[in-house]
Amino acid sequence: MDSMEANKAIASVLVGGIAFFLCGLVSSGLVHPERLQHAVIKIEGVGAAPAAAAAPAEKEEPIAVFLAKADPKEGQQIADRVCGVCHTFNEGGRAGVGPNLYDVVGGPHAHMKGYSYSEAMEKHPGKWTYDELNEWLTKPSAFIPGTKMSFPGFHSEKERAEVIDYLRTLSPHPLPLPPVPAAPAAAAPAKPAAAPAKPAAPASK
Repeated sequence: MDSMEANKAIASVLVGGIAFFLCGLVSSGLVHPERLQHAVIKIEGVGAAPAAAAAPAEKEEPIAVFLAKADPKEGQQIADRVCGVCHTFNEGGRAGVGPNLYDVVGGPHAHMKGYSYSEAMEKHPGKWTYDELNEWLTKPSAFIPGTKMSFPGFHSEKERAEVIDYLRTLSPHPLPLPPVPAAPAAAAPAKPAAAPAKPAAPASK
């Protein structure tokens, strides 16, 4: 290929590129595309509003409800199996890893003299009520942060109630069980609206 042919080839490439560029400019000036405001085909679930938040979990019934049906013999079996590794239950019993639990219900939180409680337990005010024992046995570290007790807690309300009912019997004067709260009264059904009065018949003449 001589130089003349080469120049022609280069010139044709340049002319083609310029023509392509000019066509693009002209077409962009003539056509003005618009964005669609909504999809042509609607797919259910896509772009929908988020689902409503899940309903809150139902609140636990008061421990008094479970204590009314608790069996202290069942509670003793659970306490011996689960708690007996660290605690004793007899009157005047020695401390183990944890304190002796005789007469604990209704007593102060640090109820056993001579036992080395955690500072958190020593400073916790009040006494072991049924509600507090229920919270404690649900998760000790949550009820009294800083406690030395590493037991994770009972998840079952029934088990907690039976253990507490057993501990209640470990006393010369057991604390009375708490009253069971009355169930809320059911709402009375709404009365139907009265039918409109019929117009009086015209008097005969």
